[in-house]
Order: sequence, then structure tokens, then C-alpha cells
Amino acid sequence: MERTTVPRRAAERAATLAEAFRITAAERADAVAVRTRGGEVAWTWGELRARVDALAGGLAGLGVGRGETVALLLVNRPEFHLCDLAAMSLGAAPFSIYQTYTPDQIAHVVGDAGARVLITEPAFLDGVLAARAQLPALEHVVVLTAGSVPDGCLRLDEVEGADPGFDVDAAVAAVGPEDVLTLIYTSGTTGPPKGVQLVHRNLMTAVRGIETLVRFPDGARVISWLPAAHIAERAAHHYLPLVYGFEVTSCPNPRDVVAYLPEVRPHWFFAVPRIWEKLKAGLEAMLAALPDDQREPAEAGLEASLRKVRLEQAGAPVPAEIAAAATAADERLFAGLRAHLGLDALVAVNVGAAPTPVEVLEFFHAIGIPVAELWGMSETCGAGCCNPPDRIKIGTVGPPAPGVEVRLAEDGELLVRSDVVMIGYRNLPEQTAEALDAEGWLHTGDIATIDDDGYVTLVDRKKEIIIGAGGKNISPANVEATLKAASPLIGQACVIGDGRPYNVALVVLDSDFAPAWAAQHGLDDTSLEALAADERMRAAVEAGVAAANAKLARVEQVKRFHVVAGDWLPGGDELTPTMKLKRKPIGAKYAAEIDALYAG
Repeated sequence: MERTTVPRRAAERAATLAEAFRITAAERADAVAVRTRGGEVAWTWGELRARVDALAGGLAGLGVGRGETVALLLVNRPEFHLCDLAAMSLGAAPFSIYQTYTPDQIAHVVGDAGARVLITEPAFLDGVLAARAQLPALEHVVVLTAGSVPDGCLRLDEVEGADPGFDVDAAVAAVGPEDVLTLIYTSGTTGPPKGVQLVHRNLMTAVRGIETLVRFPDGARVISWLPAAHIAERAAHHYLPLVYGFEVTSCPNPRDVVAYLPEVRPHWFFAVPRIWEKLKAGLEAMLAALPDDQREPAEAGLEASLRKVRLEQAGAPVPAEIAAAATAADERLFAGLRAHLGLDALVAVNVGAAPTPVEVLEFFHAIGIPVAELWGMSETCGAGCCNPPDRIKIGTVGPPAPGVEVRLAEDGELLVRSDVVMIGYRNLPEQTAEALDAEGWLHTGDIATIDDDGYVTLVDRKKEIIIGAGGKNISPANVEATLKAASPLIGQACVIGDGRPYNVALVVLDSDFAPAWAAQHGLDDTSLEALAADERMRAAVEAGVAAANAKLARVEQVKRFHVVAGDWLPGGDELTPTMKLKRKPIGAKYAAEIDALYAG
């Protein structure tokens, strides 16, 4: 795909994201900026700017200005971009709230941010109004609806256009690189969420580095589907597009994202490991269901492609017959499969947020979808380390991104220094001082190694390393990833073993695959609660645990496990909204089950 110079102009000329948006909107006025599936809604950059200006004037009338904050509680929809950009254009810091938050959690982040305006939609209004009782400083609740709203609330269309004479250009000109752009509230695995303060300079540095690494085509397409409260969503599907003029398709339900791929055919696709694990399981099931005359050559082609990938990763020569077999398999099967999935236009495809099993990465490389691990934090704008698309080392998160320095502390903790690093946590000077040292190094809390080529391999979170009774250090995240990769029945796993004689695991059945497996095996009750107690299901899970143990060192192996009744949902007792394990709450909630695994 031919690349023009247009997408680079905003990044080269702009000092802030607000300025970059206006440059992009002027230069790509007739190109689609944001849309919904099927094109039912499709706003051009020119139309988006006109609406942003109209809403900015209305928000200014509500008291929003430079240095203020605006809370957003919205699904992934075009209006998110509208509201965020309108607040940004005034020099305010719009920030998003996780949709799964309780009223108390909403009250905590809105109160900590000091927001006087909150924009939401009817689905979340009850929680917002319950939280408002604890928020005397919250002056305005704006609702995105065409219907009526409760007393004390405003409709978005009442605010938009309320002051048509407002000078948005003057407001944008007053915004500086050191002004706070947004707050990212960490998902809180160890306590209340902390507000990561990111300024315009941070994100401008981050998006320039990403574009330098990947080199996106003109008019690149992405899908907005992750929570907007997560830095990955904001960086990949909001800030990067507004600087480089991408077309964004909104996916309001993250469970539907795979179904969006064939229509959108994105140029960049980022997903958490579980998406890739489930996609691999589905594709393997599809191949296994082929007639023998199709399945056998497909399996042989996949095996040849896997051997080719492993040899290339090892730096070994690829025999001509293996290369030829892999090429033939790609032409006969995998190219069509990529087109069927909607992953045939990719310039880059990434995975992050948790460890990804090597087998999963090798599988997708073999079928021509070179999934690359990356690493970043809210505190680094989501940027940090990333495998270059043409130099991927499977099992690593890649070298530092452009403009990022890394080194290891004496205990192996990964340290990062860069213009992408936050200015600090909101209202938390002590925690800021703990995270950022006097030389500007961010102490990430991740234990890592760095190879001779500068590629970083993550071991685990510093505070989560298991030290067994025998004194050995074990990465629970690595064991959990191996368990999930070993059986599609395992949706979540939490490994326990710190100070214990051996490792045990809490296993949660996969909410999609387990009921389908149960139906195929003639089980009448396919609910997760019933399946957790079924002996046939337990035997199948046990086979998966045994397969995982075969790939683990003896000290890492899981000796006993418990199948949890029900599911663990993002934002619930066990998982953060970004699906990270809440280890301490899990340990407390399932203390009896864990103790039983060690009894006797």
C-alpha cells in the first residue's frame, strides 16, 4: 500500500494533541474519522471537528476550561471521541471510567480527579446518580440521549451548540505540552486506583515512537473496542488516529470484536492474550473438523510452517523442502484463512497486558499472522518495549520503543526513562516519589532480563513472584499462561504457592468453550456452575493440567487444582476491568478451597 506524507504532518508540526487534531481535521476533512459497523454512522474529520467545536463551546459554558477535568462513562462509540476532543480542546483533561465500576468506585475516581462535569449514557445513569450523592463538587451530569433525563441532568444535544460564538481556536492555542491531557486510573490489583497524570508531551512522544516503529499506511484502519479507561485503547484507537488520520470503527461490545474484523480489515490490531488463545483453539477445532482428504494436508502444512518459524527464531537455516511446504500451505490454505478472518491487511499485530504462551505466538506466525508481544504501562502511555514487525523475537516484548531507555536494577526490576513517562500520580506525592527516582527512572515493578540485542523478556511482577518452601522463585503468570494454553477448557487460572510446599491452582472454565464441550459430550446441564462439579469435566481439565505440567519445571508444576463454580468477570471480585488477577482478594475469597488443596 502506497504511503503519502499527509499522515506525518500533524505529528511533525503539532506540540499538543489538541493542535494535532485540528491539523488532521483540516488536511483530511473529507475522509472518514469515526464510524460504526456497517457505516450506519460515519463522521468525516471535517464533520467531527464541527461537532467538537460546537460541544466545546457548550462545555465552556458549564465552566470547563484549561486545567479542569471531565469524566466520561461511555461505551466505545463515535460520541466518545467527540466528547473527549471537545474537553481536550478547552485545555481540560478528559478521563474515562470503567463501565463495570460500582457507584463507590465511580465516586472515588471522580472525586480524586475533581471533575465538575460528567458525561454518560442511560445504561450507566443509575450508577452515576448513586455516586453523585457522594460528590458535592460534581455540578453537571450530561447524558447522551434523545429522551428525557432526570432533574439535575442535561442532555448532550442541549450542551452541544449552546455557545456558537465560542472561539475554540483561541482555547486550543492556549493549551501547552505540559498541560495534563488525561488521567488513567490504574485498575487497582493492590488497592484503590491511582490516577496516572499524562501530559500532551507524553502522548505526542508515544505516538511518534509507535508510528516510527510500525510506519502505518495513509488512512490506516483500526477498531476501537478496549475500555477507554485503559491506556492501550486511548493510545492505539484515539490519540494515534487523531495525529495520523486513521479511520476508527467503534465496537461497543468487546465480545464482538472478532466479528468486526472481516468488515474493517484493520491495519493494526491489538488484543489481550485470551483473544489469541481462544482464536487459536477455534481455528484448530475448525481444522480438526475438515474431511480427512483436506485435514491431513492442512495439518502437514501447519507442521511445516511451525518448523519454519522455529528454525527462523533459532537463527538456523530453513531446509528448502520445509520452506516449499510452508509456502504451498500458505498459498493453499492460510492466505484464504487470513482473508476470512479479516486479518489480511495487517501492517502490525500485537498482544500485551499479560504473558502469551510461546505456542500461541508460534501458531499465528505459522499461518502468516505475526503476532508480536509488546509491553507498556499506564505510567508510560502504554509505550515501553515493542517487537518491530520485521524483527520479532518470540518470547520477548522486544527492544525499547524509540525514545525510551531501559535498564535493570540490582534485583532485576525493569527501569524506564523517557518523555513518555507520567509526571506523577494525582494527589499522591509519596507514591509518585516511590515510582520515580531523582534521575527520572520509573521503577516499573516488573522483573525482566535484557539480551545482547536489547530485547526485553518479562519474568513477572516483582510483588507477585512465588517463593516456594524450597526457596525457588517461580513466576505464577508464566504457569497460568501455560495452563490456559494447554486446554481451551481453562478460561482463567490463579496459581498459589508462596511459602507453600507445592503449587496449586484455582481454575475457571472458559465460558464459551466449556458449555460447547459439554453439549458435545452429552451433558444436560451446561452451566459453568454445574460443569465445575461434573467428574467428566474435571477429568478433561485434569488432562489439561497434566499437559501443562509436562512443559513446566518440576518446581513450577501444579500438584492439585480446584475448579471454581461460575465465572470470573472483568471488574468483579477476582479480575480488574483489564482482566488482571486480583491475587490478594482471590486468596481471601477462596481461602477455604485453597486450604483444602493443601490439607493432608
